[in-house]
Amino acid sequence: MATELARKLINAGVHFGHGVSRWNPKMAPFIFAKRGNIHIIDVKQTLRGLLVAKKLLVEVVSSGKDVIFVGTKRQAQKAVEGAAGRCEMHYVSQRWLGGMLTNFRTVRSRLQRLEQLESMAEDGTLDSESKKQASRLKREMRKIRGNLEGVRNMSRLPGVVVVVDAKKEYLALREAKKLDVSTIGLLDTDSDPDTVDVAVPANDDSIRAIDLILNELADAVAIGKTMVAARKEPAPQRPKRVRSRRPAMARAKQEPPVGATEQSSAPAVEAAAPESSGERQEAATTGNESPAENS
Repeated sequence: MATELARKLINAGVHFGHGVSRWNPKMAPFIFAKRGNIHIIDVKQTLRGLLVAKKLLVEVVSSGKDVIFVGTKRQAQKAVEGAAGRCEMHYVSQRWLGGMLTNFRTVRSRLQRLEQLESMAEDGTLDSESKKQASRLKREMRKIRGNLEGVRNMSRLPGVVVVVDAKKEYLALREAKKLDVSTIGLLDTDSDPDTVDVAVPANDDSIRAIDLILNELADAVAIGKTMVAARKEPAPQRPKRVRSRRPAMARAKQEPPVGATEQSSAPAVEAAAPESSGERQEAATTGNESPAENS
């Protein structure tokens, strides 16, 4: 599986870095060689970083947290939107607004404003305004939707921020670091690997390479979501054993209480006493009559 993935990455041009004059010396451990004036990225390091990133995503998503994909450069916009839609997570593909994480309350207020404008457009209130006012409100709605459409359903801070080109998305990485949010970054040879928690060295200008790596990360997010669903499913409860009371009730009917047995035996003795006294009288009479008969 790793060999096949490495072949796909090489065919996508993931190993082509920037020019030698633009390199960051901190990226030296991720560089394989130099060909002419271009650095060649070590694909083994790319695979290692990708595996670590996938493991981190599975752990974070399985704990119940969300992931946000960030890629505002033209080469990454469609790939970011496709990967986020594939795993049903959040994304930013147009512009990272300053304070999107650190000032999240204000972002939520702008999303409420977007919902208000959309409701006005649906019920016809927007068309009843003047032409100038309606144009201004429609422009505001398009602007908010373009910037915040990807984080519309994000009601809390994410657990991981995945960025394409850490050098361009430095604002997102700074805010994530300030809030102790884990970060994963696709880094070219001109980036700083210290700005992210997990570095995936790759060509961040290749559309095919970005799409391939983000799809692998989206699959890891989907696996983590299945683990969350498995944890939420309640375990089947065993039925409780109910002791039957029929034997006890039968014994209660068959065996009368101790007081009842004593009361019932006393009349029996009293009833038996007259019978024994009558028998004795008859025996006495018969004993007295027997001598007269003999005489």
